Amino acid sequence: MSIPVNTRPLTGSPPALKAPAGATDCHVHLYLPGYEAQPGGPKIPELATVVDYQKLQKWLSLERVVVTQPNAYQFDNRAILQGVAEIGQERARAIVAVAPDASESEIEAMHIQGARGARIMQLPGGAVGIAGLAAVEERIRAFGWHLMVQFNGHEIDDYMATLKAIKTDYIIDHIGKFMPPVAADDARVDQILSLLDRGNAWIKICGGYEASLSGGPEYDDVGPIAKRLIQHAPDRVIWGSNWPHVGVPREQYPDDAEQLDVLLHWADEDTRKKILVDNPAALYGF
Repeated sequence: MSIPVNTRPLTGSPPALKAPAGATDCHVHLYLPGYEAQPGGPKIPELATVVDYQKLQKWLSLERVVVTQPNAYQFDNRAILQGVAEIGQERARAIVAVAPDASESEIEAMHIQGARGARIMQLPGGAVGIAGLAAVEERIRAFGWHLMVQFNGHEIDDYMATLKAIKTDYIIDHIGKFMPPVAADDARVDQILSLLDRGNAWIKICGGYEASLSGGPEYDDVGPIAKRLIQHAPDRVIWGSNWPHVGVPREQYPDDAEQLDVLLHWADEDTRKKILVDNPAALYGF
């Protein structure tokens, strides 16, 4: 089956934020020719190739990238790892889907190809949910990988015991993904802060438009949550563009420069360097 080529904008007005050298996009998805959606995952609306992303990268003045497994591919990580190979491991890493019964040799092979983390997706279409987290962690721990965990922040109380038991590093994705947004002083935001204080949790500033009801450019409902998380643990924060914004209707497609410029509203210059350069380098070994 033929998948349409990318039609999303790959250039535009430059962001107001001048990205520092070594700036890292910690969350993008690639959809490459020759790879089909797998059973259990959503359809692939259109391709998003390395060449496409490199145009966006140039637009935003970014240098490094973390390619994340899209739900469409489920446990077929070949396209993700091919993307890393095309970009080069000096500038790219991968987050893959790891089956709870994956063998050591399977994980080692992906590690050699640039994989450094496993995706846990507790939302529709995810290949591995919270129920499989402990088994996946057990398999990746020897390789020094981390977990990338996404869930609706409204449900965090249901997952606290599992999250507290994690021994590896792990990322709480998409600003906690409170759908709909909550007040910044909500007790469930407090729970995220308590996890960050334990020393092995990270928070990703990414995809605020997915949860926001007020919209950009400042995301007045999601922004206060992001600012509180950043101020509380500036050394544990990373950022991602969430390109190519799969599942967003074309008329609601977010401005990619705006996704970077939110950091102008949410963090000072020194903290932005930590978020874009220093923290990703520590987590991904750049």
